[in-house]
This record gives sequence, structure tokens and C-alpha cells, in this order.
Amino acid sequence: MTQVRTRFAPSPTGYLHLGGARTALFAWAYARHHGGTFILRIEDTDVARSTPAAVQAILDAMAWLQLDCDEGPFYQMQRMDRYREVIADMLARGLAYRDYMSPAELDALRAQQMACGEKPRYDGRWRPENTAGMTPPPGILPVIRFRNPDAGTVGWDDGVKGRIEFANAELDDLVIARSDGTPTYNFCAVVDDRDMRISHVIRGDDHVNNTPRQINIFRALGAEPPHYAHVPTVLGEDGAKLSKRHGAVGVMDYEAAGYLPDAMVNFLARIGWAHGDDEIFTRAQLVEWFDLAGISAAPSRFNAGKLNWVNQEHMKRLPEAELGAHLRPYLERAGVDSIGGPDPGAVAALLRDRTETLVAMADAAWYFYAPPQVPADKLDEQVDAANRGALVELHAEFATLEWTREALAVAMKSAAARHGLKPPKVMMPMRLLVAGTPSTPAIDAVLALLGREAVRSRMAAGLALE
Repeated sequence: MTQVRTRFAPSPTGYLHLGGARTALFAWAYARHHGGTFILRIEDTDVARSTPAAVQAILDAMAWLQLDCDEGPFYQMQRMDRYREVIADMLARGLAYRDYMSPAELDALRAQQMACGEKPRYDGRWRPENTAGMTPPPGILPVIRFRNPDAGTVGWDDGVKGRIEFANAELDDLVIARSDGTPTYNFCAVVDDRDMRISHVIRGDDHVNNTPRQINIFRALGAEPPHYAHVPTVLGEDGAKLSKRHGAVGVMDYEAAGYLPDAMVNFLARIGWAHGDDEIFTRAQLVEWFDLAGISAAPSRFNAGKLNWVNQEHMKRLPEAELGAHLRPYLERAGVDSIGGPDPGAVAALLRDRTETLVAMADAAWYFYAPPQVPADKLDEQVDAANRGALVELHAEFATLEWTREALAVAMKSAAARHGLKPPKVMMPMRLLVAGTPSTPAIDAVLALLGREAVRSRMAAGLALE
């Protein structure tokens, strides 16, 4: 079998969106599954729209998703000499020709064809066999067109969509170099894929109409085209094409929102690909299982609720120390100083069943690192004549109590019993005193993690004991 060589070739005209990231993931996973090579290529020939910031956004997103490339990144703007060399060879061999048709003439031709109900297409007037007696008009810089076959069909067995064929008569002669000499996308893609020995092109199905043109150029150059697999579009939850109006669609927006990279990989893989009924899986399992047959030919919808569930499931499965390492930078971004406080891993272990993202976890963790400022009226709602005595006794008892979760739970239940109270009548005000909120994980676990000094200090402040 030919060595598998895949590529991801984004245009740096903006952030890397989810659809592009999924395409990159599929190409990466296919190469990894077959022990092949994954190549990153930046298609930056659109000088007017490509920016260094967009290039960096792509590189940052690929790094965060840990879609490591084996070769590259390569930049098309650095390969201009190679493209000019191939174009010169094609002109010399009659595979391409110079077209002197002015933009105004081309517009008039298209308008006439559309008025007649015909498909707008170049009419081949500057093909060499049609130029007898014609001389290049002054002042017109020619484009270079590929001479497409006139008859027959061009087709391929798509790895996702099955057999696809186009009649060559429907394809006009493609511009492969603009009048300023810059090569066009379809031409550059062919030269790059041939030079880089790409075996499989996995890309969005918006490229289906480009593929027959590229195959014809490959064959004109005497090269065998790669295998193509066109992946359906990612739709929003409303069924429309995913866009900014659906919320965060740039990959790094999801990093900022507190999603784990492995969870994002899991989620992206499940948008349109399946391995049986498996919903939660590791990166290693994805590589082991991935094949093109598992990709659905129908568009798939983004589901924010599903992403949150997948992320939480991954947080639940992470070792405590690893989850804490992920949480720490989000604590810093939230303005929480974790130095000197409880270990973020232990905090994360308490909160991961209650939060779906690292941002939500950091927001919920603030009271572990700073004493709460509880309004007096809120305290008065929880601390009253019936339970104040029990809380004061606990403050004193906590000074010498063995500081374990089990001992703390027994102490609170015993204090409630001594005062004829149900345990929540002690535990709910305890939450407010030490955490500033009635919604926390099990209060005995919170107290154990906060530590004796912090708990007694917060109780004393809330109960006005000092």
C-alpha cells in the first residue's frame, strides 16, 4: 500500500473555525491511524485577505488541539518560483495558453450566456486553434488558462460521497495564473499535492466542484491524483451553516471558554463521524478506530449542550493533578490568587461534577482562595437563635478536632442533634459562613479542603466572635 500522506491546507484569512478544525482532525487521524504523514500547508496566495495574525491563529489552534504535523508548515507564497516553473512547462507543452480576453469582454460574454439561459463559461476564443489571424490586443496582460479536455468525463470514487462524475464539456478552461502572474488556488493545490506526494485529500465538500478541475490538471501533468474524501458541512443548531451568529465559532474561543483540548477533539470527531455507539473516547482511541467509512455523507449539526456534556465527562475522567494543572491558568484569568490556597487539583476534584467548563469551575472556586463577603441580611436568613449556639460550639470544637472529612461530618451532625436540629439547619449556614453561597459541594469536603485556620477565621467573622 502507498504510504498515507494527508494534508491540512487552510487559507489564513481569519480564525480557524470548527468546520476547518474538524477537517484538520480527520486528516490528522487518518494519517496517524495508518502510520502515515500529516502535513500542514498555509495557502496564503490571497495576499489581499491573508494576514500574519490569521496565520498565527491557525498555528495556535492546531497547537491547542495537539494536531501535530510531521512536515511543515509550508507557505505557498514561498513557492512562487516552483509555480512559475510548472506554468512555463505547461505553456511550452501546450497544456496551457495565454488568454487576452479583457474583463469587459468576459463580463459581456457571461451576461449574454445568462440571458440565453446558458451556464456562464469561457468560450475558448484564445485557444491556439482558434486564434488564426488574431493578434494580442495592446494594453491587455493575459491570464494563463489550463486547456481542459473537451470530451469524456472526469470522476473519482469519493471516500465519503461515493462515485462522482463530471462531463468535461461542463468545465471551461480554468485560469491558473492571473494577469499579474500570481497563480490561482486550484493550480497551486495540484502542484503542492503532487510535490508533497499527498495520497489522500480530506477536505470540506465545498471543494467538490474544484476536484474535477484538479484531477484533469494532475493527469495533464502525468501524475496520478490522490484519493479524495469530501466531508459535509457543519451546521448550526438551527440547521443553517455555522457562523458567528451561532456564538463562538473560532477554535481558540473554545479554549478561552474553558474546554479541554481532548474534549474538543472528541466532540469534533463526533460531528459526522461515529464508531458504533461510542460517545466518549480518548485521542488514542480515535486514532485506533478512525476510518473514512465512519464519516456520514449528510451534514451534521453543532450542539452546544453536547459539547458541554462531552467536556464535563472528560473532566471527570482526568487524574486530579492533571485537571488541576488545566484549572490553574483559568483561576489566574479570573483574578484568583491560588498561591497559598488549596491545591487546584483537589479543588477541581470537588467541583467537576458541578461544572461543565474550566471557566465555570474557576468561577465556582473563588471561595477556596478568598474569604467571602456575606451581606448581613443574607446571614440573618440562615443564622438565627435556633442554630447560632450550635455554630458557636462548632467554632470552638474545630480548634482541636481531627481535621478530616469524616470527623467534620460527625461533629456537625452531633451539634445539630444536641440542639434538636436537623443537620441541614447547621450545614446550610455553615456553607454561607465559609463559602458565601448556599450552593457548594458536600460541606464536610469543603471544610476539610479549606483547612482549620481558614474555616475558623471565616466562622468567627460571620458570627462576630472576635
